[in-house]
Amino acid sequence: MTERVISYTEGDDSFDAFVAAPDGGGSKPAVLVCHAWGGRDEFAENKARALAELGYVGAAIDVYGVGKRGSDNDTCAGLMTPLLEKPDLLRRRLTAAFQAVRTQDDVDPDRMGSIGFCFGGLCSLLMARMGLPMRGAVSFHALLKVGAALETKPKARMCILHGQDDPMVPPSDVAAWAEEMKRVDADWQFHAYPGVMHAFTVPEANDPDFGTVYDADADARSWATAKAFLAEAFA
Repeated sequence: MTERVISYTEGDDSFDAFVAAPDGGGSKPAVLVCHAWGGRDEFAENKARALAELGYVGAAIDVYGVGKRGSDNDTCAGLMTPLLEKPDLLRRRLTAAFQAVRTQDDVDPDRMGSIGFCFGGLCSLLMARMGLPMRGAVSFHALLKVGAALETKPKARMCILHGQDDPMVPPSDVAAWAEEMKRVDADWQFHAYPGVMHAFTVPEANDPDFGTVYDADADARSWATAKAFLAEAFA
């Protein structure tokens, strides 16, 4: 496995992505890893490494800017909220990251995908909804309110991995998502884990009052589902 950091810009802002690639020549499918609300961190980079072990180019992207990271709930919210309030800006930054990864020499531009966690799960699904040329998008404990209503069927298939007791994604959000997917005849699947809360893939999550609790079983099951989904999407 090789590792590198690539730089890219959007407007006047600079960003960087951590890329892990399997050994060997030739172009390979690439999977963007969309970070949670704290910014690109070791968790996202380790997911990129895990994807490289599966034979993909894993790229932990950045939508905040070089070195911009949250350290607690307040600073994380301070980074995330402005992008949720300016969806056009978030879309431009996601597009810039996508193009930066897609044009790497070891990436097959026709086999692109994404995964994301929490806010990053929203970003992963948003890239599919934007119509970016991807094969598949996976979300782990994602927020499901992801912007303007769809007018056409997304190109990418989508896989939502959800904690049934996630207080940040009420049943009404799940129902609204399902209704929209039905309306546009999207290719999607939804997996819910009973008794599981938000951030179930994050070992450090242990704040039931905030709604974030790690669940080892849901973590393992969701990763197995994501691996199978990506293998099918890239086949």
